[in-house]
Amino acid sequence: MSDLEFEAARLTVRLGAVASNYRLCQRLIGPAAVAGVVKADGYGLGAAQVTRALAAAGCDTFFVARMEEGVRLRPVVPNARIFVLDGGAPDTIPALLSHRLTPVLNSLAEIAGWSAAARETHSELEAAIHLDTGMSRLGLPGEELSTLAREWKKRLEGIRVVLWMSHLACADDPAAKMNAMQLDRFRTALAMLPPAPASFASSGGVLLGKDYAFDLVRPGIGLYGGNVQNAAKNPFAVAAVLHGRVLQLRRIEKGETVGYGATFRAKRPSLIATVALGYADGLMRAIGNRGAAAIAGKRAPIVGRVSMDLTTLDVTDLPPAALSTDADAEFFGDTISLEEAAKAADTAAYEILTSLTPRVPRVYEGAA
Repeated sequence: MSDLEFEAARLTVRLGAVASNYRLCQRLIGPAAVAGVVKADGYGLGAAQVTRALAAAGCDTFFVARMEEGVRLRPVVPNARIFVLDGGAPDTIPALLSHRLTPVLNSLAEIAGWSAAARETHSELEAAIHLDTGMSRLGLPGEELSTLAREWKKRLEGIRVVLWMSHLACADDPAAKMNAMQLDRFRTALAMLPPAPASFASSGGVLLGKDYAFDLVRPGIGLYGGNVQNAAKNPFAVAAVLHGRVLQLRRIEKGETVGYGATFRAKRPSLIATVALGYADGLMRAIGNRGAAAIAGKRAPIVGRVSMDLTTLDVTDLPPAALSTDADAEFFGDTISLEEAAKAADTAAYEILTSLTPRVPRVYEGAA
């Protein structure tokens, strides 16, 4: 092995699992179409690689957040439709047009700007229009929806609406009353507007059932293995596994401390594994003295603080045969779920994935 082949840490991305999760969404929600949400660099897994795998599985529609993400994605899927959730701010319109990106228009002002671009280019321009049904983030609020419903022939001049869309606030909780409330609001809004395909559900909405499907669903975290509704058995396959290399094994006596601030004091003679993964890699500092990692499928508590480059585990109770200075410690994946890692950090699975920095190499399995 050369010097450059040493991997202190790695994120293994199972592209076959991503494709399998996409097909699961198709089975759950058909005949509605399934798009792939690949914003934030494919939720940290690598947008280009994930997009290729989804395209090979039949996906022809993708969602990104930023215009720049769409520009980078266009060469990967030259013929796919790419929606940009951030909308169509005036200074993004030239790039949206030149890279054939479809904006999700979030206000009457953006609709007016896109209509003006259609006039200037003497063409009909495609767009999605976002209707706010309760998130109070992006999307047309109620008063703007009412205006559009009255004046849509004039305001949509030059625009071909290819999607009416909204977004569920509580889809991760199937018992939340807000789901049904938003569904009713979305149906009411659609009845006020000219016919076009509609999209309402992300990963959690897919699991709510076909009432939420409409014409297109747009899963994100589910594609990447997230247990979006915290089900007893996650319906989505594990798509990402984070490992760090054990650099050293050290025996300490009862009463000795570990790490900055001496926040862990051994209550017995202990064996400590120092792992090459820290907050500079995107590991959450909050998991110190709270979270766990796994070696050879056996859990070991994280002891002491997570530092910039290193994390320490108490491996006293692990089988000696599993322990060596080239062993891999899994921080999430097959043994430690994304949700368990997130709970230890008091955050969400989304942040666990998207916080991983470029210092962690992505290793792809099952590349399309």
